Amino acid sequence: MTPSKELTNMADLVSLSKQRGFIFPSSEIYGGIGSCWDYGPLGVALKLNIKDSWWRAMTDRDDVEGVDASILMHPRVWEASGHVEGFVDPLVDCKTCKGRFRADKLEHASCGKKPSKNPGKTEECQLTEARNFNLMFKTNMGPLEDSSSIVYLRPETAQGIFVNFDNVQKTARQKIPFGIAQIGKAFRNEITPGNFIFRTREFEQMEMQFFVKPGTDMEWFEKWKQTRIDWHLSNGLRRSKLRFHQHGPTELAHYARAAFDVEYEFPIGWQEIEGIHNRSDFDLRRHQEFSGKKCEYFDEASKEKYLPFVIETSVGCDRALLAVLCDAYRIEGEGEEARTVLKLSPKLAPYKVAVFPLMKKPDLLEFTDKVYADMKKNFRATYDESGSIGKRYRRQDEIGTPYCVTIDYDGLADGTVTVRERDSMTQERVSATQLVAYIQNKMSGWKAE
Repeated sequence: MTPSKELTNMADLVSLSKQRGFIFPSSEIYGGIGSCWDYGPLGVALKLNIKDSWWRAMTDRDDVEGVDASILMHPRVWEASGHVEGFVDPLVDCKTCKGRFRADKLEHASCGKKPSKNPGKTEECQLTEARNFNLMFKTNMGPLEDSSSIVYLRPETAQGIFVNFDNVQKTARQKIPFGIAQIGKAFRNEITPGNFIFRTREFEQMEMQFFVKPGTDMEWFEKWKQTRIDWHLSNGLRRSKLRFHQHGPTELAHYARAAFDVEYEFPIGWQEIEGIHNRSDFDLRRHQEFSGKKCEYFDEASKEKYLPFVIETSVGCDRALLAVLCDAYRIEGEGEEARTVLKLSPKLAPYKVAVFPLMKKPDLLEFTDKVYADMKKNFRATYDESGSIGKRYRRQDEIGTPYCVTIDYDGLADGTVTVRERDSMTQERVSATQLVAYIQNKMSGWKAE
């Protein structure tokens, strides 16, 4: 097998993502806007596949229901959750370079005057005293802009689940333990966003809150830890690139009894892509207190009434996508023979199959059209007749297409096609009538390298 090099510089992935239509800088023709990104044709397909993988993993279960809550919610929701008062980061300004930094992350920041130094580590730096900065975006609802019309762009999707606990439990007739899942946009006015799509001010979350009887919470916490690491592995991430990080006493959120992060080893180091938290009964208790509405659950069998505890699984969709891209990125070979390839799991790849005619000849094109139509009925497929076969293979390698099908003159005689596998670059002749079954079998047996 050809030795390969992994991604070591995020800039290489940024370049490939733009060149091949995965991710573009937002508002680029106007010079862009800080840490905002647009998903292109391939990026949106990859993202939808990741969301579909997560949604199926959650809601194919009998004990998890789905919701899609509004982004704009009653401002009291965020008072009850603690976000109005406590969702803050410490902010410092540099009077010299005019930069703004998180006071608790200075060791990861660069001085505006001397990028090789951390803020405050040069004689020129004059940092202000730290002050609290609330990360919620604030706006006004309706024609008047005063304190009575203030609303917030939600900083997390979880609260939309908690305020609908009673609605979902009763309408779905669920019994505890059960969960509620949601995928949606969230917004945080980060002081120092960056590292491509890892930390942005607008992002998408995939969250599930699992409601359990108090006393069974740690048992369910351990079950969901294993379930969630297994999901990342099922998406093709290598086990050696994943680990758990346990939150110590000083790291635990105010609502958490226990917390673990699933971390991935990016080129920028080990970073969180998902959090699993035991939130106790904090959220339902707070919403019951602030709304005056009961959020308790009545167990018909035991005749008990109680506030459920919550086990949360919260994965950043954009971070999961970034981990998938980083993990799949390889450069194989040297010099002019080198190829860049995304070894994406076939279930996530934007295209599963690419179909090529060897040449633009009418008789070849007729057979190619039939094969392509058959592929599109069964897979998300693409067609390419431009350039040499070698160049077409390389284009598909760079976007992660696992299988390329070429139609040549031998195929016109015996009804076969050539299937070229992305990862090994091996080729095999296959009957066109058996092509769908062949590719399905290959996809089901794929394993990450």
